[in-house]
Amino acid sequence: MKDTKWHVRAKALTPDGRAFIGGQRVDALSGATFDCISPIDTRVLTAVARCDQADVDVAVNSARLAFNDRRWAGLAPAERKRILIKFADLTLSYAEELALLETLDMGKPIANSLNMDVPAAANCLRWYGEAVDKIYDEIAPTSDASLALITREPVGVVAAIVPWNYPLLMAAWKIAPALAAGNSVILKPSEKSPLTALRLAEIAIEAGIPTGVFNVVPGYGNEAGSALATHMDVDCIGFTGSTAIGKKIMQYAGQSNLKRVWTELGGKSPNIVCADCPDLDNAVRAAIAGLYYNQGESCNAPSRLFVEASIKDKFLEKALAIIPEFAPGDPLDEKTVMGAIVDDTQLNTVLAYIESGKQEGALLLAGGMRTRTESGGYYIAPTLFDNVQHTMKIAREEIFGPVLSVFSFTRLEDAIQEANATPYGLQAGIWTADINKAHQAARALRAGTVHVNQYAEDDITVPFGGYKQSGNGRDKSLHAFDKYTELKTTWIKLG
Repeated sequence: MKDTKWHVRAKALTPDGRAFIGGQRVDALSGATFDCISPIDTRVLTAVARCDQADVDVAVNSARLAFNDRRWAGLAPAERKRILIKFADLTLSYAEELALLETLDMGKPIANSLNMDVPAAANCLRWYGEAVDKIYDEIAPTSDASLALITREPVGVVAAIVPWNYPLLMAAWKIAPALAAGNSVILKPSEKSPLTALRLAEIAIEAGIPTGVFNVVPGYGNEAGSALATHMDVDCIGFTGSTAIGKKIMQYAGQSNLKRVWTELGGKSPNIVCADCPDLDNAVRAAIAGLYYNQGESCNAPSRLFVEASIKDKFLEKALAIIPEFAPGDPLDEKTVMGAIVDDTQLNTVLAYIESGKQEGALLLAGGMRTRTESGGYYIAPTLFDNVQHTMKIAREEIFGPVLSVFSFTRLEDAIQEANATPYGLQAGIWTADINKAHQAARALRAGTVHVNQYAEDDITVPFGGYKQSGNGRDKSLHAFDKYTELKTTWIKLG
């Protein structure tokens, strides 16, 4: 049925695509725009300001002025806490509007946007707000003749460059600790999904964050993004995105002012299921749901599934039985569990990987084709390949789509060796009833997070990030403050 609540609201929605700089909505100085197209049905949602170097200069100047006059950093921690908690509360009060923007812009199911992404973003803002007045400085254990103070100070102007797959949540992961620490922030959302970031800036002002402290510059990565990465007056960049772009940003930092760069990049996460798995049905559902959630557009998706040979046939039989539950549906239907691929470029990229898997000899057991073509949008059926060889392209490269590769093993040591044989190291999973085996595997797997007998646990209190080319630094938890603060030592001579 087409005229649902969300379809009616979508028709009435008029998103504002202008940038947010210095506390107000503004057009790009050049007047240039680009169309924001919904992957649901390719409708044009709005024209978005195409910011470039000139706009970034204005935003950086605004942020620097706000930082230097300490209109935010100079507030008592309890006052920043109050404002950030109000920011979180207001974000929740606009939950339906933000969820609709997120779904229309990026294609994920409305139920996920409304029940997962928006509440998690608000919780992130609240958690770091609560943490502001609970971070203590230190006194070093020096001799009686001196006093050494170790204080944590905001780094200055922070540029947050975030991806299109979780636009609102990834923005919150970056801006919440950066703002809590007293920094000024410039957020550059992906050109594929800028709408919630722009709306969030208005909510920040409503919450009481001073003008100039939080700015949003939409635009293309090679224009607005590179302008931030090379800017001589940006002190720090928090980036989530592809490994290739992360490398470019680090190069730009080295070529400019050696700004700090903290990256959360790609993944090719292994999920290892042993024959002594304590709950095979749970392992199957976790493997399938973990990969197809968010259309497979998650950096931590368990895209490489290792199943012990003696249970592989049984595992695949159970997996194939539940895959139809994840067939793409209308993202504005609250019953839909898998939505649209973000745009035609990503659609074609995923389809090319599927074709590569077939050409290289992997066995296609499910999916492998575009669906819902009558909608005009971008949808791919949940896809599963068996008999994948480790040399195949689908086994080595991040696909960022609903494509699962299955491998078999007989020795856990071999599975762990292959699991680690990748440039990435974001997450991993191990399923076994043997606690010794679980601990040994967790230590051996080179990943920032290792899941044991589950693949869904998540909390703002634990750090998120990876090893190797999955990036450096950590989002979430108190460790995120390490990215957005400087440590200062002050020596005082006594006596």
